[in-house]
Amino acid sequence: MLQAKPIGRGLTGSILSLSLLTVMAGAAVAPALNVIQAHFAQSSQTFVQMIISIPALFIVITNFFFPKLCRRLNPRTLVLLGLSLYTAGGCAAGLFDQIGLVLVMRALVGVGVGILMPLSTGLLTDYFPPEKQAALLGISSAMNQLGGVIATLLAGLLAGISWRASFLVYLLGLGSILLCLRFLPKGWIPRQAPTAQAADTPAPGGRRTFFVYVLAMFLLMSTFFLYPANFALETSGDGVIGQQYIAAIMAGADLVALFGGLLFVRIQGVLRGGTKVFAPLLFLVGYLLLTFLGGWAGTLLGSACIGFANGAGIPFLISEAARRAGKDATTTVLPLLSAALYLAQFLSPLLLRALTAMVGDVPHLSYYFALAIACLFLLWSLRIPARARR
Repeated sequence: MLQAKPIGRGLTGSILSLSLLTVMAGAAVAPALNVIQAHFAQSSQTFVQMIISIPALFIVITNFFFPKLCRRLNPRTLVLLGLSLYTAGGCAAGLFDQIGLVLVMRALVGVGVGILMPLSTGLLTDYFPPEKQAALLGISSAMNQLGGVIATLLAGLLAGISWRASFLVYLLGLGSILLCLRFLPKGWIPRQAPTAQAADTPAPGGRRTFFVYVLAMFLLMSTFFLYPANFALETSGDGVIGQQYIAAIMAGADLVALFGGLLFVRIQGVLRGGTKVFAPLLFLVGYLLLTFLGGWAGTLLGSACIGFANGAGIPFLISEAARRAGKDATTTVLPLLSAALYLAQFLSPLLLRALTAMVGDVPHLSYYFALAIACLFLLWSLRIPARARR
């Protein structure tokens, strides 16, 4: 029997570079939104805000068609198609003065990330044996957070030049294109041979088997996304921390999330079965600190807890779901997890807006809402099946 060629660092770096880009889908130009809004002053504020939210909607739509794309195109072609839509659509949005055309380009970014997001984790489960996947998924989560830090800083600097320049942050996709052209193999993926530590056999029931993980991902991202969407408004409203420090605190939370991803395997080794409640408990602690302690101490500690919970929680859910799906993870559970993640980003601000309309302008309402979702996340996490004893 022929042995597979050893996997080099170039291939590993190529796949991980996709994780650096995916989180930037909508949030990359968020620091420039006020400058963009000033240029499109004659347009509806809702349309301007859709510049940030519409990629998430098209990511969700694309994820539902992703398995069909996988049957028609090989992984390398899919990756290059996704990267091309991401880079070209992202940069081209700055060329137009019509808000409708800008939103069309942002939709193309969403389609590109909808292709890339399942592949950024699926290729790790396809090319690497099970005993290496958990560590690499943790690094992938860390790269997501690092991408958020890089995107925020670059977009803020480019926005100082012009609103059009802020969209040039998507040129970072060119680096991934070059890496994937050089190192990503052509043709279809060779499946890993079974090992002593192979994934558990997935239970029957098709996609229904993975519902527990998909809903858990939706609850996790709903809990987390209320932080970046509302932190600046909540903190400035308290009047304790100056506006000039808010961006730095949020970037610090992203850095803490990076370490959450890097330390995920060690956390799982220590907590074992308790890992499934680690992220929801940490979210609860974080939002409790933000809501009831406040000030510098509560804000910094709460932000750190929320960032770390996000960084460690995402790779846990992906690795556990991929373990149950086995070799079919790329076309079964991973697109569903990606759809749940971005659907939460799209819906959570809308749900908060509806709640605000019902109860009025209550101080720290977004934090109370996040606490309620974190409680649901904790209860639902108890349903995640434990690993079988070996």
